[in-house]
Amino acid sequence: MIKVKNLYHSYSNDENYAVKDVSFEINKGEIFGFLGPSGAGKSTTQKILIGLLPLQKGEVRVDARDIKKRAGDLFDSIGVSFESPNVYKKLSGMENLKFYSEMFNVPTSDPLKLLKMVGLEQAAHKRAGGYSKGMLQRLVFARSMINNPRIWFLDEPTAGLDPNTVSIIKDIIKEKQRQGTTVFLTTHNMHIAEELCDRVAFITDGEISAIDSPKSLKLKYGESLVSIEYREGGTAKKELLSLTDENHMQRINELLSKTKIETMHTREATLEQVFIKITGRELK
Repeated sequence: MIKVKNLYHSYSNDENYAVKDVSFEINKGEIFGFLGPSGAGKSTTQKILIGLLPLQKGEVRVDARDIKKRAGDLFDSIGVSFESPNVYKKLSGMENLKFYSEMFNVPTSDPLKLLKMVGLEQAAHKRAGGYSKGMLQRLVFARSMINNPRIWFLDEPTAGLDPNTVSIIKDIIKEKQRQGTTVFLTTHNMHIAEELCDRVAFITDGEISAIDSPKSLKLKYGESLVSIEYREGGTAKKELLSLTDENHMQRINELLSKTKIETMHTREATLEQVFIKITGRELK
């Protein structure tokens, strides 16, 4: 559904690249996570894919279309949920969706149904200018589904939302995938990516350093750990030790033989820990 080969982009039209030699492919019905800290090149890549930035160098095909040709019908097949809400504040939530639906040459979804999906049915006829930040985020998310897109671009779709709403958003994304939608998810939230994505790409400073499934990346680069809580001299203590480090294994055996163990749990590496190990960068 999406094919990117040797993509470069410079905002200053020189060799100071925001995106440098980026290549990847996304299959139909796949949730593909594009993961990295702020300024890594995530949004730049997404903007090129959806036509908001011109293709300077490289090859990009979206839904079998060469984006250089800027086919108008491409926009009928894609949906975009931006991190920064961009809606008409003087229109209600319902009016925003109805207005947006008129831009497509394909059948569109019932606006009220979409608003109900994201918990905005009670505010459907309220001006968007009176919406909270979280409500605006949900409105933009609902709007991105209006044309029943085959390819869905989601930029930090859960940022700033409460846990209950995050759960609803995740369920909607999973359901859309079951219906065959291809999802391009840009985020720095590794927990969301780990739960939703079939594969992820790590990007820092405009370059991709790894592409694989979260499970495979954790198995390849992760470190198995054990958390031990014990009591020593009447004091409760806790240590996190590696199951692959020889010195740590000796420490585990020492604790087992000389202390009273209260709890002992194994832990697998998180995707965020793997990201830091591969890229040497923290997510901020």
